[in-house]
Amino acid sequence: MSSQSQEAPYSPARITLIVFSLAMGGFGIGTGEFAIMGLMPGVAQDLGVSEPQVGHLISAYALGVVVGAPLLAISGARLYRRHLLIMLMGAYAVGNIASAMAPGYGTLLAFRFIAGLPHGAYFGVAALVAASLVPVNRRAKVVSLVMMGLTLALLIGNPLATILGQSLDWRYAFGFVGTIAALTGVMIIVFLPLNRDEVRQSPFSEIRAFNRPAIWYPLAIGSIGFAGMFCVFSYMAPTLLEVTGVSPYWIPIALAVFGLGGFVGNILGGWLFDRLGFRSIGLMLLWSIGMLLLYPYATETIWTMLLTCFLVALMVGLGPALQTHLMDVAHGAQTLAAASHHAAFNVANALGPWLGGMAISAGLGWQSTGYVGATTAVAGLAIFMLAWRQQATAGGETEVAVSQER
Repeated sequence: MSSQSQEAPYSPARITLIVFSLAMGGFGIGTGEFAIMGLMPGVAQDLGVSEPQVGHLISAYALGVVVGAPLLAISGARLYRRHLLIMLMGAYAVGNIASAMAPGYGTLLAFRFIAGLPHGAYFGVAALVAASLVPVNRRAKVVSLVMMGLTLALLIGNPLATILGQSLDWRYAFGFVGTIAALTGVMIIVFLPLNRDEVRQSPFSEIRAFNRPAIWYPLAIGSIGFAGMFCVFSYMAPTLLEVTGVSPYWIPIALAVFGLGGFVGNILGGWLFDRLGFRSIGLMLLWSIGMLLLYPYATETIWTMLLTCFLVALMVGLGPALQTHLMDVAHGAQTLAAASHHAAFNVANALGPWLGGMAISAGLGWQSTGYVGATTAVAGLAIFMLAWRQQATAGGETEVAVSQER
C-alpha cells in the first residue's frame, strides 16, 4: 500500500512539523474523550442529573466513535488524506464547541455523540499519513509519535481540563478542546502539502478484505477486554470523593497518575509485543484481571488508590499491541482496520461506564467497578483464547504474515 512507502520527498523539518500537527490532533481528541471523567461531579450538579447519568455522556461519545470510524473511513476513502484530515478536525472542533454551549442534558448527550464521530477515522488516516512520510523501517516509530498525543492527553490534557473545569466551569474544558481541534486543522493546512500522486483506495475493496476472522478477533478483544479500564476510570472522581474521602483537588492529581500509567503502559505494550507477539496480549489481559480485582481494596486510602490507578492504567499497553497486530494481519484493509481499532476501544469506552453505572445504581457501591471491570477482562481473555485456537487451526498463517511483514 501507499502508506508503506515514502510518497513525497519531505525534509526532516517538514516531517517533524507534520507529525507534530497530527499528534496535536491526537492530544485534542484524547483530552475531549476523557475530560468528562474528571468533571463528572460538577457536570452532574450543574445539569441536575446523577453521576451514572453523566457516565452515559461518555457512552454517547464512544458510540459516536463506533458509528463514525468505519462510515467515515469508507466514505472518505476516495478523498485526499489532507482534505479528509482537515474535514475531520473541523467536525471535531464544532462538536466540542457545541458541547460547551449545550443548554441541557439531552442536547449535551446528542453533541457528545456528534463529537465522537470523527475520532476513529482521524487516527486511522493520521497513522497512514505518518507512515507515508518515512521509509518502511521507520514507520512504526513515526506512527507511535502520532499516537503519543493520545497518551499525553491522559497525562497532561485531562488534568488540565479538570483544573479548568473546577476553576471556571466544565463548559470551558470542551471549549479548550474545540480550540485545540481548530488549531490542528490550521496546522494541517499550513504544514501538510497536498500529494496529488497519492493512491486512493476503493471502499468496496477494503470492505471485502476486512471481512476475516484474523481482523475481527483482535477488534473483539479490544471492545470487551479493555472495557474494565474505562469502567474504573469513568467513576474514579466520585470514588475519590465518596469512598476515599479526599478533597476535589486530589482529582487532577489522580488523573495525572492514571495518565502516567497510561503513558508507561503504551511504551511497555509495544515493547512486549515486539518480543512476544500475539502472546503478549494474553499476558496483559491476565495482568488486567489481577489489577482490577485489587482495585476495590485500594480505594480506602489516597496512597493505595494512586498506586492502583497507575497499575490499572498499564492496561493501555493493549492499545499498541492490538494496533500492531492489526497492521500485520489487515492486508488490503489497513485504512478500515486502523479506524475500526479505535472504534473497538470506544465500544469498550461505552460498555465500561454503562456496566459500572448499572452496578452503582443497583447499590453495589463505587468499588464495584473493579469487579465489573475484571469480569470484562476475563471475557476478553476468553476471546483471546478463541483467537489463539483459530490461529493455530489456520496453520500459523498469522505468524507467517507477521514474520514476512517484519
